[in-house]
Formats: sequence, structure tokens, C-alpha cells
Amino acid sequence: MRASTARLMNSPVRLTDLMFPQVNRLIHRTRLAFIHLDNLLAFAKRDRDGRVDGYITAYLPDECLLLFFRKGEAMNAASLHTAGRQVITITEALKRMRAEVERGELVYAAAPMEQLAWMYQSCAVPVEMRTVDPSQPGAFFAAFAREKTSGILELTSNARVSYVRFDAGRYHSGYFCDKPDTMAIPRFLESQFQAGASGEAPVLTAAVFPYVADLPQQAPNALINTYRELYWRIVDEVEKEFPGEAKRRAQKVSHGILEAHKAIAILSAARGAETPDAVVRPEELANALTDWTLQLLEGVEVVMPGTAPKILREATREHRYVLQSAGYYGRLPWPVTW
Repeated sequence: MRASTARLMNSPVRLTDLMFPQVNRLIHRTRLAFIHLDNLLAFAKRDRDGRVDGYITAYLPDECLLLFFRKGEAMNAASLHTAGRQVITITEALKRMRAEVERGELVYAAAPMEQLAWMYQSCAVPVEMRTVDPSQPGAFFAAFAREKTSGILELTSNARVSYVRFDAGRYHSGYFCDKPDTMAIPRFLESQFQAGASGEAPVLTAAVFPYVADLPQQAPNALINTYRELYWRIVDEVEKEFPGEAKRRAQKVSHGILEAHKAIAILSAARGAETPDAVVRPEELANALTDWTLQLLEGVEVVMPGTAPKILREATREHRYVLQSAGYYGRLPWPVTW
């Protein structure tokens, strides 16, 4: 199988060569054709040995996919490709892996949660590229101290990616790819600038982005569909009180809060339509539904006082425990009795 020649945007680094820091490898680099993805995900979620913090790197012909895990549960996904980097849905990441089982390869590695957060962050926000002169490592790092930089440096040397956190220009912590345990960090960083055995200078790239402490969770499709169902059940109950007007009222409120709650575009998607492909957090779904419900039912209450609790009770009865755990009822002014 011929290795892909696709390169990371604005970089000579080949995507297929990328390697990231790790504590240990659960699955060494293996062709996707030999991996049963569903079994792998089930192992990560249910088996004690698989319930670790870590990531999957999938090397596809035109991109490098990252799938992040917290205690074996898939939390988020990202893509590095020739046009840049971006966060994608877990469903889309798995779909792309399954489409390239013949040409793709996979690595499954354990890593600290903070490192996973930084890897994700490097794809979730715009990064600032830094010029690197392989012959002057001292000058490169001195610039961070001079500028009192705070954030994460992603330093890639010959496709091996390391992460260094700076706080007001001073080294704070880091995660390093292939660093020997006995090697001091300053010595390791200096080694990333050294020429190889053939005398060729290393291929170096550097990017800086804001610090983040934890890896966010992506809402799974099942939860998104639950909230979509709740949206339309509330519309149905409003329709009983205002025949022919409920959908118009719901859409008007949805448009009104769209700028503040992007997730409402997912919840208000037409019945029967496929779930829109969008990365959204569970709390964003809950906040969007809460604000939408509040504004929709306030209008109902003006015309028919006392109707809102009835609508909420009938529409949300089957999923009330999901909503209670999200704090939904507590943020609405109408008490609901079951």
C-alpha cells in the first residue's frame, strides 16, 4: 500500500507521518482492514483494560483523524488535512474510517487528559503559526520569554508533535513525543532542532494557541435526537392550544435566538430529516431548548394563563429525567408536578 503524500496545510509535514505523545500504545499501527471498529469501541467502553484516557489516530489518504477518549468513552473528534484543521462529529469520523478500510491505518494510544485537551484545542481554535529557524533554538524559545507568551506551543519536528505550555513566558509543563525518560526537557527541546545523521536540518513547524484545561464532551447522536424529539413534542402540545399557529410561533422564536444558541438550528430541523452534522455540547442543547421553551411559552401564557405547566408536563413526561439532570425545569418559571 502506497503511503499518502498529503501534507498538513502550510507545512512540509506529511499527514501519514504524524506522531503524538503517548503513555503507551494499546494498538500499534495497523491497517484499518484488520480492525473491527465496533469491537474496538465496545472494548474501550466496557473492558477494564480499555477504559483509559487516550486517542485513536487514523491515517487516511487525505487526512489524519483524531478520536479522543475519556475512560474509554469517545468524547470528541478532529481532522487534520491539507486545507487546515477542524473539529468534526464522532459519527463523521467513524464514517470516514469505515470508508477507507483498505487504505487507512490506525493507532490507539493512552495519554493524559490534559494532553488530549491540548490536541483537541489545536484543531478547535485558530492557531498562530511561528517561524522556526533550526539553527537557532535559543532565539526561538527566548522570544516566548521576551513576549511573556501564555498558551500552548505545538512543536513538530520531523512529524513528531510535542506540546509545551508557557505561562507569562516561562515554561510550565509539557507532553513530548518520544522523549527518553532520562533526558532533561531543555535537552530534549534542543534535540528537536538538531540535524539528522545525514546532516539534513529537521523539518520544523510551530503553532501557538490558547491554553485549555479539559477536553469538552461532544453530544452523541442519541442525545441530540432526544432533544429534537422534545422540541417537536412541545410544538405538538402548543398546537393543541393554538391550532394552526404552533409551528409558526416555534419557528419565529427559533430564528430569534439563533445568534445566541446555534444548537437551536439542530433541534428545529424538519421532522423526519436526518440529524444535521454539527459538533455541539450537551449543555448547548439544554440551554437552547430552555431559552426557546421560555420564550415560546411566555407567549402562550399571555393569551392562556396557566397553560405552560400543562404543556411541559405532557410534552416532556417521557424524558423528564434527562431534562431534570440538565437543570431544565429549574430555569423555567412554571412549576411542573408529575
